[in-house]
Amino acid sequence: MALCDQSLPNVRAISPYLPGKPITQLAREMGIPVERIVKLASNENPLGMSPKARMAVDQAVGSLERYPDDFDLKSALANRFSLGTDRLVLGNGSNDVLDLVARVYLAPGRSTLFSQHAFAVYPLASLSAGAELIAVPAKEYGHDLDAMREAIRPDTRLIWIANPNNPTGTFLPYPQLEAFMCAVPEDVIVVLDEAYNEYIPPGERVDTTAWLQMFSNLVITRTFSKIYGLAGLRIGYALASAEIADLMNRVRQPFNCNNLALAAATAALDDHEFVARSYALNRSGMEQIVNGLKRHGFPHIPSHGNFVTFKAGDAATLNLKLLKQGVIVRPIGGYGMPEWLRVTIGTEAENLRFLEALEHAQRKVL
Repeated sequence: MALCDQSLPNVRAISPYLPGKPITQLAREMGIPVERIVKLASNENPLGMSPKARMAVDQAVGSLERYPDDFDLKSALANRFSLGTDRLVLGNGSNDVLDLVARVYLAPGRSTLFSQHAFAVYPLASLSAGAELIAVPAKEYGHDLDAMREAIRPDTRLIWIANPNNPTGTFLPYPQLEAFMCAVPEDVIVVLDEAYNEYIPPGERVDTTAWLQMFSNLVITRTFSKIYGLAGLRIGYALASAEIADLMNRVRQPFNCNNLALAAATAALDDHEFVARSYALNRSGMEQIVNGLKRHGFPHIPSHGNFVTFKAGDAATLNLKLLKQGVIVRPIGGYGMPEWLRVTIGTEAENLRFLEALEHAQRKVL
């Protein structure tokens, strides 16, 4: 028997996560100079990282011979959310804490729910743990909470919800989400993935961390990869009851967050000016991109994140035309949306470059 055949069937069933194409890879493939390439594929912050975070990284470089100490970041997060540090779990990006939840609560003989067109890591982490997947059909490209509630089975142990959702950008109003939490059995964990929480308009945003006092089965995950601009350092966190956090920390790898990431995240958390500037740039860029898509006749899904998903028809061909012009966006055929592409909001100049490339792709077969 081949060694591969001796591996676990649930592992063989996993479709590997495909990240956005790196700039250097496109440069090698197309022979395009790196400086001429615009990457709008991975929902990164076009302003880069927080200046305070950069200073903190520079200072932390001098102590890399030491193992990480997460006290400062956990204390800062606990203070921000008025929670004890025993209710925090740090991860190597929020993907890491998503995987920790799955490892704690999922196994063969248990099922897990997630929405069609939701983040690819949910089924990946669930299959890795051996659970049965229940993909609930989407409603207008977002979560259908009524259908998800009806899909809960006696063996369901975990439900995944992204708000806003990636890759579609859809948003669940908080009253609906709270009503859903009230209807979910108390022995079923609900993971509320809020990776794009800081991009929600303040007037629409609710502090869901207050719900942790109401729902003992709620786990909230967030990241420093998006608005804080620390994607390359890989740092995220989960907020949960002390009991759930304790279980997650039992399966967490020791020192899973490195010194530079911890220092950068601690500093970035209080760089309110940078967060405000990033939010404002995203709002104006969203308007620029959406207006351009409308002008060129591309339908789009209204987004609450830092990206827009638009219907491209022959998405593979259009994507190739954009790549040949040095513009990287994200195909999302793997999310069951083969006719759609996702574009990250960039700087004004980057957005203009995308729209010009889009217009050129419409007019000419490259």
